[in-house]
This record gives sequence, structure tokens and C-alpha cells, in this order.
Amino acid sequence: MASQLAGKAQEVAKEDYDKARLLLNDAARSGSYLYPVKGIFYFLTHPELWKPLRSRLLPYLTLYSSVLGSMFFFTYLPQVAIMAFVNGPLAVFTTALLILNESSTITGIISKNYLLQDAILDTFDGTLVARNSSNIVAEGRELNARGDSIQRLGKALKTPFKRFSVNELVRYVMYLPLNFVPVVGTVAFILLRGRSRGDSVHDRYFQLKGWPTSRKSKWLKDHKGPYTAFGTVATLLEMIPVASVVFSFTNTVGAALWAADIEAKENEMAGSTAPELREAAKKAE
Repeated sequence: MASQLAGKAQEVAKEDYDKARLLLNDAARSGSYLYPVKGIFYFLTHPELWKPLRSRLLPYLTLYSSVLGSMFFFTYLPQVAIMAFVNGPLAVFTTALLILNESSTITGIISKNYLLQDAILDTFDGTLVARNSSNIVAEGRELNARGDSIQRLGKALKTPFKRFSVNELVRYVMYLPLNFVPVVGTVAFILLRGRSRGDSVHDRYFQLKGWPTSRKSKWLKDHKGPYTAFGTVATLLEMIPVASVVFSFTNTVGAALWAADIEAKENEMAGSTAPELREAAKKAE
């Protein structure tokens, strides 16, 4: 009996290892993990994309300061008492990091649903316009003929971003205890958060393309590795105190750059396939 259980455990471990290896290989080949970094540089070199961030910066900092102060005041001592059992003297530091993460997450959920929603939408669409993908953006909003990439954005006809997500909060609470396991638990927590984060980065792109839920789900399933890699890097950046709001916007820029590259690749494939289809049609005649 013991040998059978051991054999089954090895089989399951090998299966999980193979799946993880495939995901890592897919992520590495796609280069998706680089897009959050590309988003930073693109954002810095295109000042017109700063406008949505500037319009929301002060309200965000006020919200973040309030959440962070309240979390340290009300939850630091209870959490450090719990963390002391697993982290010992390091609990003072690990609890502080945990509260920073919690505060960032709470602020992110509130701000993205109620404070930054329109600004992030403008940043995504503006980046697509800057990347000469206006035809995609035109499927979801009016576009002006003149101005920079942000000034050209007119009234939004479609808005993909959902309001407060109970599922997102539940997942966060479920994953939170992983932080009590030193190192390994924290890494697992970040990866799980990254996977969840990755699943939503192209909501706007899918909407502009008019994809139904079934096609979107299949695409995300087929590209799980790349989206998890993007989401993990984006999550790490957004965990940085205070600067998290800036990285929320640069990650949005990175997601839009990735979407523009996907679109360009699809157009290139369609362009190369079309002559072949026409030739086949002629032969059929």
C-alpha cells in the first residue's frame, strides 16, 4: 500500500513538473514577460500617455495613504503575532511586506474599479493609437481626426472593465495564507496572483476584436504560460509601495504593446495566406 501511494505521488509530481515546464517554455518563447518592461520605456518616451495618470495621481495617493495607514494601525500587531510563529524574528519585516502587499491590493481593487478605470482605458486605447492600431480602437470608441494619441480619443462606446469583483477578492483571501510559509509560500502566492492578473490584461483587446467568451477562454487556455508570465512581472511591479500606481499604467501600456504585436502578426499571416487562397480559387475554376 505504501509503495503504491509513493508511486502515485511520483506520478502526480512528474505530471505537475511536466506541465510547469511546458508553461515556462511557452512563456520564454513568447517573451511576454518583457512587455511590462517595454511598457515602462514606451511610457517614459511618450509624454502624451502621461495625461491620464496625471489626472488621477493626487486622488490615488490620498486613497493609498489612507489604506496603508489604516492597515498598519489596525492589523500590524495581530499579523506580526501570527507571523512570529512561522518566521521568528523575521516576522517584523515579513509582516511589513505583507501589509504593503495587502494595502496595494486593496487600493488596486478600489482604484481600478472606481478611480482609475477611465484613465486606464484611455491609456490602453491611446497606446494602440500610438502604435498605428487605430482601426482596432475605432471598434470601441469614437476617434478624432487630429491631435496626439490621447487627444484623438473620443467617446467610449464600449467599456470592458468590470466593477468590483467579488471573485478577485475571494481568491486573494484564499491565497493570502500562503505567505505564512517562508519563501516557497510567498513565491506561490505571487505566481497565483500573476496568473489571475494575466487573465485580465487583454480584456479590452478581446472586446475590441468582438471575441465571444468561448473564444477568449480558449485563447487564454492555449496561451496560459505567456499570460501568467506577464501577470507575474506586472504583479511584482505593482507591489512596490507608492510607485504601484505608475506601474499600473506602464503595465497597461505593456499590455497594449503586446496586443498591437499580436494584431500585427495576425495581419501578416492573413496577408501571406490571402494570395495562396486566391491562387487556389483560380485553380478550382
